[in-house]
Amino acid sequence: MAEKNKVSRRKFLVRGGLGTVGVLAVGAYVFRNPIRRSILSMANSMEMGYMGDTDTPMIWFEVTNENNILVHSPKVEMGQGTFTSLAQMAADELDIAFEKVQVVHASTASGNIDGMSTGGSTSVSGLWQPLRELAATMREMLKNKAASKLGVSVGELTTKDGAVHHKDMVMTYAEITDGVTEWEVPDTPVLKDIKAYKYVGKPLARIDLNAKVFGEPIFGMDASMPDMLYGAVVRPTKIGAKFIKADTSKAEVMPGVVKVVLEEDFVGVVAASLQQAENAKNAIVTRWESPNGLQTKDIVALMTVGNGKTTIIQKEGSALEDTAEGLEQLEFRSPIGAHAQIEPNGVLAYVDGDRATIKISTQVIGITRKEVAKRLDFEEENVNVIPTYLGGGFGRRLHTPHAVQAAVMSKAVGKPVKYFFSRKEEFQHDMFRPPTHHVLKGKLGEDGLLENLEHHFVSGDVGNNSVLLPNPVPTILGADVGAIRGGFIQYGNVPNHRSVYWHVQLPFATSWWRSLGLLANTFAIESFMDHMAIKANKNVVDFRLAHIQDDEIGIRLKNVIKAVSDKAGYTDEVVGGKAMGMAASIDAGTPCAQVAEVSIEDNQIKVHKVTVALDPGLAVNPDQVKAQCEGCVIMGISAAMHEKMEVVDGELTPTIYGPYHMALMKHAPKEIDVVLLQGIDRPGPVGEPPLGPIGAAIANAVFRLTGRRLTEMPLSLS
Repeated sequence: MAEKNKVSRRKFLVRGGLGTVGVLAVGAYVFRNPIRRSILSMANSMEMGYMGDTDTPMIWFEVTNENNILVHSPKVEMGQGTFTSLAQMAADELDIAFEKVQVVHASTASGNIDGMSTGGSTSVSGLWQPLRELAATMREMLKNKAASKLGVSVGELTTKDGAVHHKDMVMTYAEITDGVTEWEVPDTPVLKDIKAYKYVGKPLARIDLNAKVFGEPIFGMDASMPDMLYGAVVRPTKIGAKFIKADTSKAEVMPGVVKVVLEEDFVGVVAASLQQAENAKNAIVTRWESPNGLQTKDIVALMTVGNGKTTIIQKEGSALEDTAEGLEQLEFRSPIGAHAQIEPNGVLAYVDGDRATIKISTQVIGITRKEVAKRLDFEEENVNVIPTYLGGGFGRRLHTPHAVQAAVMSKAVGKPVKYFFSRKEEFQHDMFRPPTHHVLKGKLGEDGLLENLEHHFVSGDVGNNSVLLPNPVPTILGADVGAIRGGFIQYGNVPNHRSVYWHVQLPFATSWWRSLGLLANTFAIESFMDHMAIKANKNVVDFRLAHIQDDEIGIRLKNVIKAVSDKAGYTDEVVGGKAMGMAASIDAGTPCAQVAEVSIEDNQIKVHKVTVALDPGLAVNPDQVKAQCEGCVIMGISAAMHEKMEVVDGELTPTIYGPYHMALMKHAPKEIDVVLLQGIDRPGPVGEPPLGPIGAAIANAVFRLTGRRLTEMPLSLS
């Protein structure tokens, strides 16, 4: 085989895996529903692996003069603690102290780019194998180079504490790398036994703690360059507005204005200060063509099961007829949800000749580079995207067209341009969580267990038509792989069960939102399971366990349900004015169960305690995993009990914190108790699975207190 055609084992696995999915996707298109359902089921449960260079340790690791190791991460840190786990994994295989490992964002110029972006809760699980292999390979490269410098056999060398040892001689990694310009990459060595690791599995302090406590300029909003100017972009307030024309004459002569940039798809202003740019933007008289004013009721009517295009994503046994004797049916709804992250979207761009530098808070580093290069007609290699820490992501930063706008404005003025959304723009031009509607149907058999269970649900786009899943992928799959998350029936012992997805095209942009469809789908399914358990006069824990299969994922799901029930001391009884509700879900192969302890005070729902049992597999940093669970519970309480966007006269509203209700400190439970199980010997996804059960757990507790089945989020007794 010619040298240029050689493919490493790791690259073959990556390419081969993609090829298989591609073949299956084509098969799904040809053979339609049976294969399509198999692919959708796989997409619902699988973890997306790392899609980048796993053959070049030199682009991942840098040895500093101080004998520290810099890990250039292709995944971004958006508060989830990923960098700390990566440091633990690298330190163990590199034989260096954890304190000597630093993790930084890899710019696209480094060549370390993940084609799968940052999302799906797979930063740690996706890098678990490749990062350790790369670190172990780098360790062997250092040993080989040390052997050459010392004139000894590599077999006589050992590594410890960031140095190579030979009898009474010690060479630090920094000394080994000094003056070296060429490296030979050996075959991947055998990885250490996990039991030999010093740092993996330990609750070590976060490596980004000091930077955040002391306010170091690590976020996108902090980015700066010499001679930097400021940009602003004119945006419509109405849904579906199309740009017709603009009168920029007044703005062009306003104080501080350097240039008004008029493009076919946007109008921007570049000025000496942010305020001057905003003032000039507001002075531009813009004409938009927009449809008649939509209202929330129009969206609710549109988002109803029966509308749109349907795909059966799961089918076992016979369908349940609407006229069946003993039929039970409930309907559930969830509202439009905003990301509402604390740092609005923004970017700093500098186009200098045929090169561009982009500093940005983004989850899609490679895609951002590609979009900027395409718009400027540059080679991708001439666009360097430098990621920053994210002041909250939650899927909002999987969409970065503002990078293109800033680059165009920078090219027009020949200087760096910094451009950030206002809070109003961030709310009105979010990529929202789509509203949903669910119809749950069920029938009990003579033994008090379910004979039939069906889930029909409607949603707008989540993954479909996004930069990650552009057409024709959605057309081939038939269902939105984001909207269906959590939408499958996880109770395989129900003889007849099915899940049916309805897709409706909304008039405003919707896309990825933390946990995707999981929160709404689990709210509906687990509330209905609670309803059916009560109809059967059975304990809700035992009722769920009886319907779960004894395969690997089923056993893990059973174990988290048992663990959370035991830890919380679950009871169906109301005790001291408080009641418990429980719910469980599986997301991306990670089972989670929760028990919420709730009371009613002044006709308001109050959550006192939430117990969480999660099986993430191997917890690289258990404290970090527990923190993720706590964060998901708080975010889930906020989404399930408070958050809701409305459509009023064709505009999305509210447009500011406060009117957009979110959970406050007083709404947080006084205690969140987390139990971790290890059902598999590798890390699984963590960042989103704990968001699934909380809405249903709270609603189920409320039913025990009031006898009312709350079927619409945000949950309210009024």
